[in-house]
Amino acid sequence: MNGMEGILQYQSVCIRYGDREVVHRVSFAVQPGQVLAIVGESGCGKSTLLKAAAGLTAPDCRVEGQIFFQGKPLLDLPKRQRLALLGSGLGMVFQEAGASLCPVRTVGAQVAESLAAAQGLSRREAKRRALALFARLDLPGPEGLWRAYPFQLSGGMQQRVVIAMALLLKPRVLLADEPTSALDTLARQQVLAELRRREDAALVLVTHDFGVAAALADRILVLDAGRTAEEGPAAELLAHPRSEAARRLLAAVPRLTGRDPA
Repeated sequence: MNGMEGILQYQSVCIRYGDREVVHRVSFAVQPGQVLAIVGESGCGKSTLLKAAAGLTAPDCRVEGQIFFQGKPLLDLPKRQRLALLGSGLGMVFQEAGASLCPVRTVGAQVAESLAAAQGLSRREAKRRALALFARLDLPGPEGLWRAYPFQLSGGMQQRVVIAMALLLKPRVLLADEPTSALDTLARQQVLAELRRREDAALVLVTHDFGVAAALADRILVLDAGRTAEEGPAAELLAHPRSEAARRLLAAVPRLTGRDPA
């Protein structure tokens, strides 16, 4: 932990499913405008950490310790108050975009409803803002996309729509779970560029890819089997990793050597 109180702060968070502890006393803080990347192998507890803040863990999951958002102890809040924070307070981008979209409503209807609830915008203004962001993300045919149903979109397109919806709500903290894993190289670059533009919102990014962390993060926390292996400024950690877990993940990043194939 970096010793500072942040807009989002985890204090000695433990997460259990029955008798199995999957996250062990993890602490960190993220400041407004800062990007914290939580990096680790699949199954190490990264996604569970994000869901704990949003109150979206499974019914058999028990979260101990404390999570503060703008000084409010999230784990002590009634469920209704906690859910009210989602959207313009805490935004969430899930790895499985299809689970975030209603299959029987158009993209436009879902975007307009979200913006009306969070910001009181009319459908016309919601559409104007959405189409502008769709264009920046280079989503083809923004008008057609507004009228499309999720099942008419590829998995990568669904993911970009979900990211666009989260950004349009302008949350104070955006929790993003592997937001670029379903995207090709060009789409990933466009999404990363848009995530960099988020005004003063904090971003907590979960990824197994140090390349994505290097492109965005101010700080990196390396999670290994549910425990903090190390945390520090991104440039320092990438240049001089101290933990075996960080060195292992960095070694897995593809590199161009410039050598001709044998």
